[in-house]
Amino acid sequence: MELSDYLSILKKRWLTISALGVAGVVIAVGASLLTTPMYTASTQLYVSVQGGTSTNDLLQGSNFTRQQVASYTSIVTSPLVLGPVIDDLGLGLRAGSLAERVSATSPSDSSLVNIEVLDESPAVAAALADTIAEEFRSVVADLDRPTDGSPSTVKLTVVRNAAAPTVPSVPNTKLNLALGLLLGVAIGAGIAIVREMLDTVVRSAAAVRQLTDVSVVGVIGLDDNASERPLIVQDAPHSARAESFRRLRTNIQFLNLASRPSSIVVTSSLPGEGKSTTTINLAIALADAGSKVALVDADLRRPSIAKYLGIEGGVGLTTVLIGQATVEDVVQPWGNGLLRVVPSGQVPPNPSELLGSDAMTAVLDELVRDHDVVLIDTPPLLPVTDAAVLAKHVGGVLLVVGAGKTHRQQLAEAIHSLDRVEANTLGVVVNREPQSRSSAYVYYEYSQQAGDGSAGARRTRGARTELARAATPAVARPGFPPRDGSSVQAVDVPAASVSMPIGSEVDDGLGRASTPPQHVRGPR
Repeated sequence: MELSDYLSILKKRWLTISALGVAGVVIAVGASLLTTPMYTASTQLYVSVQGGTSTNDLLQGSNFTRQQVASYTSIVTSPLVLGPVIDDLGLGLRAGSLAERVSATSPSDSSLVNIEVLDESPAVAAALADTIAEEFRSVVADLDRPTDGSPSTVKLTVVRNAAAPTVPSVPNTKLNLALGLLLGVAIGAGIAIVREMLDTVVRSAAAVRQLTDVSVVGVIGLDDNASERPLIVQDAPHSARAESFRRLRTNIQFLNLASRPSSIVVTSSLPGEGKSTTTINLAIALADAGSKVALVDADLRRPSIAKYLGIEGGVGLTTVLIGQATVEDVVQPWGNGLLRVVPSGQVPPNPSELLGSDAMTAVLDELVRDHDVVLIDTPPLLPVTDAAVLAKHVGGVLLVVGAGKTHRQQLAEAIHSLDRVEANTLGVVVNREPQSRSSAYVYYEYSQQAGDGSAGARRTRGARTELARAATPAVARPGFPPRDGSSVQAVDVPAASVSMPIGSEVDDGLGRASTPPQHVRGPR
């Protein structure tokens, strides 16, 4: 993993990291409140050598004191010093217990000794520090006294007496809060990275790109109301999700300009990833762009296209495959007339054999001959082999990946199953990817500015539109070119539609009122 990957994980899991950081701060506050305040009093002594007037004597004495100071600091916490202190102050403690609250240090290359005492009472801490310093002076004088009884040449002078502290040294609340925050954030970041490494679910297009070299040709955003509006391109053509399908349509049109596949299988790794609704909305988007589209429900195990489109599905593909009808007998026009649907028909006992038969190849050849593009909805790849069987007979395969549903191993296995049959995998469509609120807001703001302007702006745009349309008597629809190689046929725009105000509702031919999209639509 690279640094950008770690930063992406931290950004993705910021809520967990923040929660643990706050928890660390709360724990630090609780620990600080429960800790008994302790005060530290300190005193300082200077060690020197008496006697000697020459420079050489003074230098030797200075070196001697520096060497001896390290030993003196160990004497401070010895029973030889602390025992008399306990007796003098009547503390009722043992020397070992008091030694745990006393520390003696000496700065490097100096003749100073610092004594610090920790106690719950600031006054007791100061008294202990001063008493220990005095007793320490007496003990050193006795230890360094010459054998002849003359006074000790080592002299300890108190240069700073202890003062009763006003602020407790324990707990250090600021330090505790900082450590709690850092520890919480560190634990949160560690958990986030571990969870990300253990999380094998594909949640975004970026995860797909890391897993496979197959291109991501479309990203469909998550819509909580998708189950209520499965045909989003038809029901809400100005929504961000509908625009995602139009973007997918454009990407498919430019996948391979030299040999554009005219028959495309749409499948997924597992059930429930949205392959059927993706296929239907893509077919509607292609038909809206002027392409003659055939939509085939080849999911002969759990067919759903007829239900979504509200058409009769009892007679369809299986009826043709068993020789009881022709393609023209079962095909049903839908929408603007450019979309023709072949439902699944009755569920057969042998779907894989029917899809791999010569009759299926003949059906595909006939549909490809009469249409610009043929979209085929098939079962998922991992549970059954139907899609892999059919993938060998079509121009390409689109693999739909449900964000948050498919695991990386399952996606890799699905792509591998397509590679085994040498299928032409056109790309991956990531469905239901959570979108950032900023991107959704930008699209909403753009749509509002384009369609919900002031009345004066709408009238101005309407007038300009009328002039532009009057100068252009016909509109050419973009999309897949006709298979006979001729140019795209121009569609005459009725005069009545020229003066239609922007944002007005029209009947879609199915008894429903809808707002026409940016391009001119035929009757639905």
